[in-house]
Amino acid sequence: MTSSFLAIKFSTPLNSSIKMDQIKATHLSKMEKITPSSPPPPPHVLIFPFPAQGHVNAMLKLAELLGLAGLNVTFLNSEYNHERLVLFTDIQARFAEYPGFRFRTIWDGLPGDHPRSGDRFMEMFESVKMIAKPIFREMLITIRPPLNCIIGDGIMGSVVDVVANELQIPIIHFRTIGASCFWAYFSLLHVIDDKELPIIGTCLLLLLLLVIPTFSRNRELSDV
Repeated sequence: MTSSFLAIKFSTPLNSSIKMDQIKATHLSKMEKITPSSPPPPPHVLIFPFPAQGHVNAMLKLAELLGLAGLNVTFLNSEYNHERLVLFTDIQARFAEYPGFRFRTIWDGLPGDHPRSGDRFMEMFESVKMIAKPIFREMLITIRPPLNCIIGDGIMGSVVDVVANELQIPIIHFRTIGASCFWAYFSLLHVIDDKELPIIGTCLLLLLLLVIPTFSRNRELSDV
């Protein structure tokens, strides 16, 4: 670029009406046009797990991967769970190295003495659906910088979908279950098509009765 400027300088007659400051201004203007613009800010992603330990742990690992990739990540956790993460883990130090990462909390709608586990699971789900939903919507409207994407827990589609679609924010559903459970889901139709049900044998029957009922009906309704 310097040689180009010198060529202009010496090729201009001394009695020219063009002043040196005009030449410099023209040269600088050309340089500005070819200077690459600053890179856009990284995308801002909000991660919203269902407020249960296994779901939170899995989506924290996802949040860490996105942080490593340089994305801005907001992790939305229930107040109840976040208090326990801070009290019993090194969660703050673990994510301090990611400058674009931050925690936000939301009330899950349950009293402090609620067990939030076991046979009270559906109470958690209904509470999040009815109470946390309007709070979630208000948060999405006011959050800064604006969101580019929401990664919601796969079992909370009814909570996250409506709000995300209303505000026109792209959403990805993330399933926190293990690979073996996915394999079981996808194999069920093949098992039925291959006429491998009912399963014969004491050990297999025990497995069928104790494990599979957690996510699938395995007997005829008339046998229950």
